[in-house]
Amino acid sequence: MTKTVSWLAAVAACALVAPLPAQAQAQAQAPENLKVGVIATLSGPPAVLGQQIRNGFQLAVKELGGKLGGREVEVLVQDDELKPDVAVGKVKALVERDKVDFVVGPVFSNILQAIVKPATEGGAILISPNAGTSNYAGRDCNPNLFVTSYQNDQMHEVSGKYAQDKGMKTAFIMAPNYQAGKDSLAGFKRWFKGDVVDEVYVPLNQLDYSAELSKIAAAKPSVVFVFLPGGMGVNFVKQYRQAGLAETIPVLSTFTVDESTLPAQQDAALGFFAGSNWAPNLDNPKNKAFVDAYEKEFGAVPATYAFQAYDTAMLIDGALKATKGDTKDRDALRAALRKADFTSLRGDFKFNTNNYPVQDFYLTKVAKRPDGKFQTEIVSKVFDDYADSYVGSCKMK
Repeated sequence: MTKTVSWLAAVAACALVAPLPAQAQAQAQAPENLKVGVIATLSGPPAVLGQQIRNGFQLAVKELGGKLGGREVEVLVQDDELKPDVAVGKVKALVERDKVDFVVGPVFSNILQAIVKPATEGGAILISPNAGTSNYAGRDCNPNLFVTSYQNDQMHEVSGKYAQDKGMKTAFIMAPNYQAGKDSLAGFKRWFKGDVVDEVYVPLNQLDYSAELSKIAAAKPSVVFVFLPGGMGVNFVKQYRQAGLAETIPVLSTFTVDESTLPAQQDAALGFFAGSNWAPNLDNPKNKAFVDAYEKEFGAVPATYAFQAYDTAMLIDGALKATKGDTKDRDALRAALRKADFTSLRGDFKFNTNNYPVQDFYLTKVAKRPDGKFQTEIVSKVFDDYADSYVGSCKMK
């Protein structure tokens, strides 16, 4: 009698802890959370750029109900500190320890060059929402690297073509001394055929431009072209205006006056021109909704960094819908990503054979909105469905 009761109790206990066959099958079929590692510069003077990337990506995930392609997503955010060695260590941890399916980032091209190998050879697909160096668009193109922003040169080519079309004869050009800086000046010179009176490379994160401003004043060029992102651009614009040069020598730029720097530059940046693939006032319903949502969520006007990161999340979502959430079949996943089955905030968007975008580019100008906030606004379209100049060297087809 006692043995029978004990046996029945044991069976009952097992029934409480052991799932029924149907439950077990459902659990076995339930996909694991999708893991995405976001790596961006989140400290120091350029931190605002990385914050925009993080915010733009997370806003898209929030709007998609915390899912990408129907799978619950876990977003792991890391600060690369603008140090290649730090970035490599953190990407290796994301790939090897956390087993992320995608790495999204970074802001800066020197970091991109450091993390491509550990990210892609470690088994993840790397999607850059900003950095787009020339080598990965050409000879070093990689089937596991996608860029949702641009090839670095292209944004700067806008200014070069505008200066050429306006008949400007001489230019003083300046950028930070790293790959993106070299790409920027190469892009400007690709279209500008006038005389470059001085080509200056400054240390990354330089904040004092008194020596360079003296050179500009002495050279008296028709135009100044600069690529000085983040805090570099904030200081340059203020110092340029204080030196009285803004009234006599126009400035063309990229990432020097944008929504990440304008809250600090404010009136000093009014009237400065830039090249871009987007602006907050780009007239389409999806972009208007994004700008409104971003401002409501974060209390700031989004910059290109934010919209490109938002697009990155939407790209992943579209690809995973095509693969029914599967990330294990890498060939199918890459094919789905290349189709770019999503609606970009910029409008026209498709991937070229090197996994870099073909898209439109604009001349923009800094303006002050009726609500007192500053933003860049589109002046004119400079390039239509524009492909980068390096795709011919890419062996992918």
